[in-house]
Amino acid sequence: MVPSHSFSRAKTALCYALMFIIGALTVLSFAPYNIWPVLPLALAAALWCGEKLPLSTTKLWWWFAFGSFATGISWVHVSMVRYGELPIVVAVLLMALLSGYLALFPALAGWCYSKLKSPKASLWNLCLLFPALWVLAEWARGWVLTGFPWLWLGYSQTEGPLRPLAADIGTLGISFIVISVAGAVTLIALKRFFTLPIWLLILSVGLYAAPHYNPVKRTGKTVNVALVQGNIPQSMKWHPEALWPTLLKYMDLTRPHFADTDLVIWPEAAVPALEQDTQEFLDNANRAANLNNTAIVSGVISYEHGDFYNSLIVLGNARQQQQSAGDYQLNDNNRYRKHHLLPIGEFVPFQSLLRPLAPFFNLPMSSFSEGQYHQDNLHAAGYTLAPAICYEIAFPEQLRENVNNNTDMLLTVSNDAWFGESNGPLQHMQIAQMRAVELGRPLLRGTNNGATAVVDEHGNITDKLPQFEAGVLTSKVALVKGMTLFNRFGQWPILLLTTLLLLLALVRKKMKI
Repeated sequence: MVPSHSFSRAKTALCYALMFIIGALTVLSFAPYNIWPVLPLALAAALWCGEKLPLSTTKLWWWFAFGSFATGISWVHVSMVRYGELPIVVAVLLMALLSGYLALFPALAGWCYSKLKSPKASLWNLCLLFPALWVLAEWARGWVLTGFPWLWLGYSQTEGPLRPLAADIGTLGISFIVISVAGAVTLIALKRFFTLPIWLLILSVGLYAAPHYNPVKRTGKTVNVALVQGNIPQSMKWHPEALWPTLLKYMDLTRPHFADTDLVIWPEAAVPALEQDTQEFLDNANRAANLNNTAIVSGVISYEHGDFYNSLIVLGNARQQQQSAGDYQLNDNNRYRKHHLLPIGEFVPFQSLLRPLAPFFNLPMSSFSEGQYHQDNLHAAGYTLAPAICYEIAFPEQLRENVNNNTDMLLTVSNDAWFGESNGPLQHMQIAQMRAVELGRPLLRGTNNGATAVVDEHGNITDKLPQFEAGVLTSKVALVKGMTLFNRFGQWPILLLTTLLLLLALVRKKMKI
């Protein structure tokens, strides 16, 4: 390590600026770029700097993470400026505050690492302890203050070689492996050459074995689906005069596909009005679906007992085999109400203080109530679907809790028009792909303006519509049976492992090993 007395303030500031740049480069590992090797190399560079330079480990990882979030979630500002009417300077400041807050979690991991690591760089430090601390920090970021589990390191492998392991260890488990590999690369740079080959050999064996013991198999049955992408401009979506043109557009796009489709998907809030106020249209759509032996799953705003919900309903159930869910009725049980609401977009914390400040805090439909955490699958034309609306798809445990052995498909609907042509919608698609791998089910993703797609149980996008175009995606979806290890045990194994490593580090520190 360079002696601290020879390191001036200017050099220290330059090093932290370099950490910001290295962190910013990690955006290349996520959608839409998917250059997955960038992330472990960037992590290795940061780890090397931490071992060789007299830098505060806490500050090093804060600056690294600040750069990563500042570039990785820069798309959030689009909704602030375009629809929240905030000046660009204010939006950038809010983005910086959000990125700085999110960077506190890796900084906390760095602080713990500085207190618990062994004096010399070693396999224990870089390949076990630091990955464990990072994963625990990512997990905490997924639930503190309602959670923001975006850009977990494991998502960088959605198009990478480690993706199949998500069926067993989940996205957080892949995060652990990515950091471990980065630690092994760092050890090579420190002239400890044996770790990386051993790590790669273990990974190769795991990747070879994973498909052979995965219990999820195709049944030979298929379902014909049609996902309707209305491409309704966000600027007019909630205008009362646009309601009927919007409804008619969805029905016009759907009608030609009734004859050869089992299941039609309309996106989040495809019906941009209260369910009670559109009963005539919904009843007609229900009859049309029944006459054609199909079902329509649509987003709608529902109201009951004084509460508003961001909901999914099922229209048409002529082919319904389950006795628990029949034909559509207002406020029936065959519906899903969004549980994990988006702060500001769907509810405003401290609203009495924030709402008067700017139009940004008064976005349309920002006063929702949350649905139950556990909800029954939707029943549509004889098939069962485990739904997640928009932001919810980023919370693996919530979706896992609502998937069972009888679930045929995962369904996520969204309206990413809030974020324009940015990377946000494509990162959202990437997250949905990983849910399909973890839970071993095909996934349908219906959106207003993209990315609308069908994903198989291995996380491959099998069919997809172009963004920013109105259209209908038709696909024949292969059904599966069986439960992945992640479906059975969730994040508990990786959390148990990382917690045990943390406890072992505390014991080692106490015993000065």
